[in-house]
Amino acid sequence: MDRPLSPPQGAGPGPAPEDPRDWVHRAVRTVEADANRSADTHLRVFPLPASWGVQLYLKDESVHPTGSLKHRLARSLFLFGLANGAIGPDTTLVEASSGSTAVSEAYFARMLGLEFVAVVPRQTAAVKLDLITRYGGRLHLVDRPGDVYAAAEDLGSREGWYYFDQFSTASTVTDWRGNNNIACSIFEQMAMEPHPEPEWIVVGAGTGGTSATIGRYCRYQQHATRLAVADPEGSVFAEAWRTGSRTVTGPGSRIEGIGRPRVEPSFVPSVIDEVFTVPDAESVAAMRMLFERTGIRAGASTGTNLSTALRLVDRMRRDGRPGSVVTLICDDGNRYLDTYYSDAWAEGRGLDLDGARAVLAPLFGDVGP
Repeated sequence: MDRPLSPPQGAGPGPAPEDPRDWVHRAVRTVEADANRSADTHLRVFPLPASWGVQLYLKDESVHPTGSLKHRLARSLFLFGLANGAIGPDTTLVEASSGSTAVSEAYFARMLGLEFVAVVPRQTAAVKLDLITRYGGRLHLVDRPGDVYAAAEDLGSREGWYYFDQFSTASTVTDWRGNNNIACSIFEQMAMEPHPEPEWIVVGAGTGGTSATIGRYCRYQQHATRLAVADPEGSVFAEAWRTGSRTVTGPGSRIEGIGRPRVEPSFVPSVIDEVFTVPDAESVAAMRMLFERTGIRAGASTGTNLSTALRLVDRMRRDGRPGSVVTLICDDGNRYLDTYYSDAWAEGRGLDLDGARAVLAPLFGDVGP
């Protein structure tokens, strides 16, 4: 277990208080050491018929220490707050989250010996809530997902508290020019593949930070790669991209981790080449079909990505255009055994998984179970 930077309560008298700047320096080293201890996430090859001439790759972000893509974001949010002088040895941290970001932030907060409060919707997967508290975080549950913003902002306004505000800052806390961000990692790992420059990279959007980072990086590095966003039903990002309006609202998403009821400040439509709206039944069916064909158990947001990536593969195949497509495995599917992997849960929400499978099957090709 990582040792916190702050001494335990009741430890008794000790040396003179540490200079706050020295504490920040040690905190930055501690957060950076977490990344240094971890190898880069795997780039997996998805089995498609060789005759198609198109390769599909899955960047497996579920292997991070906290099990999701949000580990990268949480690390960047902590480093940003520390470098700005907003986080000190006595700061209480707070975040609005649909679950995964809060899990990762609780992990880093415990590493630094800081208090962390997660404002999350009450219907968040129970496994995620358990992980937040297991890492030492406290829960502030709200009944409506749209209420997380105001509740977190209110807590963050207290003296000695700091609100990460991932939805506003995700596109700025990560260095999109490189510095081992996810885009840089993808292109480095693709270097020896048959088509090293992907035709498409496909991601979902929750904060919008990942799509902003990848889209900016491709332009900065002068890659021809295009960026597609896979947006679940109920989310507003697809309409915002099509209409150019940032004021559109919607009911929100049933796919945890992606899709929002409002256009988040970190969503940057101008770096996105195409947006696909994915029915929830297809997200869940694709997630399950991925497990059946590869043994990879991922969450439903990965299914959203995979559904879109396979449509782009099909387009390239029909156009006779060889190349590669890359998408993300967003998080570990074992978090969703009682929800997306439960037939009773899916039936209770009216998801026609058999119909979605029939639509997706030709896109998967004859790769067998």
